[in-house]
Amino acid sequence: MKLIGRVEETALLNSLLHKDESEFVAVYGRRRIGKTYLVRQVYADRIVFECSGLHQKDMAQQLENFWLTLAEYNKMEKPGLPPKTWLQAFAQLRSYLTKLPSGEKKVVFLDEIPWFETPRAGFLAALDNFWNQFCTKRDDIILVICGSAASWIIQKVINDRGGVHNRITQHLQLMPFRLGEVKLFLEAQNVRLSIKDIVQLYMCVGGIPFYIKDIRPGKSVAQILDELLLGSGARLKDEFPNLYAALFKHNQGHETVVQALAKKNKGLTRNEIIKATGMTSGGGLTLILEELLQCGFIQRIYPLTKVSEDCLYRLVDEFSLFYFRFLHNKKGTDSWQQISATPAFINWTDYAFENVCFKHVFQIKKALGIHGIVSNEYSWAQKGNATTPGAQIDFIIDRSDNCINLLELKFHNTEFEVTKEYAGHLREKVEVFKQHTHTRKNVFLTLLTVFGAKRNEHFLATVAQDLTLDVLFD
Repeated sequence: MKLIGRVEETALLNSLLHKDESEFVAVYGRRRIGKTYLVRQVYADRIVFECSGLHQKDMAQQLENFWLTLAEYNKMEKPGLPPKTWLQAFAQLRSYLTKLPSGEKKVVFLDEIPWFETPRAGFLAALDNFWNQFCTKRDDIILVICGSAASWIIQKVINDRGGVHNRITQHLQLMPFRLGEVKLFLEAQNVRLSIKDIVQLYMCVGGIPFYIKDIRPGKSVAQILDELLLGSGARLKDEFPNLYAALFKHNQGHETVVQALAKKNKGLTRNEIIKATGMTSGGGLTLILEELLQCGFIQRIYPLTKVSEDCLYRLVDEFSLFYFRFLHNKKGTDSWQQISATPAFINWTDYAFENVCFKHVFQIKKALGIHGIVSNEYSWAQKGNATTPGAQIDFIIDRSDNCINLLELKFHNTEFEVTKEYAGHLREKVEVFKQHTHTRKNVFLTLLTVFGAKRNEHFLATVAQDLTLDVLFD
């Protein structure tokens, strides 16, 4: 399959081919996101050495794997005796690279790099030496390191203040596909679904290429989801136990936080996470939250006050949310038809659709003609009391041009109708928001629905702007 999407990432990697100096690139992202595929596709004819670390193998096995891989590339002669240290291994690699024709850029690709770094192996120090003492003295090397163990990459490469961190010239975080990319990806497999069905699929498994790569044409969404998640032989049945374990060294804390967030639609503050999980406040929790943010599992939402202590951590990873809502600790085998008939399904649908919209803020703002305006996005809720009614707003775009869009999100199966009663409810909601927030900005009520809304008198008198699902695919 040809490379789908990844336009900006491809452009960045291609631009390095035209630099007049060597480059050191770190590519990272969650499991199954397509990191290796991207590097191989972009640099297909430029990779002169590629080696992947071995999972849970010791230093001797890692060195042997490196040496045997180098022997395959170095067809002209044997690379010498098996190395006993990483300094020796990289010396053999330098010798091989020196003999290659000069001129074009040469890509050295080290995949699953965290697995190379076994205890007391000295891999990172040797890699640093290889870059600093060899690559930087040339102008034709692109050294690419990659790995799914995001916590290791973040700690040892991205956030580390010594060693390899100081050498990285580019770092590239691969994120899940947006809806437009998912549509293109499915069409490349001759899978043609309606945009509503694509959103429904996205709400369950997100934009992870591996999760949707084997979907077959001619299947309904219900059939697809049964095959992926719910049937006895579901392809992603054992994915969750491996997902966090592959990403994070001490993954139990990450799963505990995610499970707590899965129970609260609007998210939890840091103090609420501590209360819900029983974890202590300190560096451990800070690191867990930072790593979950870096990998795109959670999102930090700043409310109207924009006070950091009030920020909410919201679970936005579709697969994790679906898992904890419908698959966790389930003994029997459900089907999509059974799940979609439960009250829990309605609650999940509302939240999951909100998450989709939070991930497509750019597309929504573009459709509203405000994509160039700085804004803060959040949801809002106010409990009622004896004198004042409560209100909840799904999605707010608080703009720097003295305007606010209050979005009502409706994932309905038919054209939406604003009745007289519902119009009154919307007006009351706007007034409650104004009263409690004391905002002096212009407030515009905006609908985002699947098939649009009927243009009746109540709609025209209440709704300022109306968007349909297709804007999320731009």
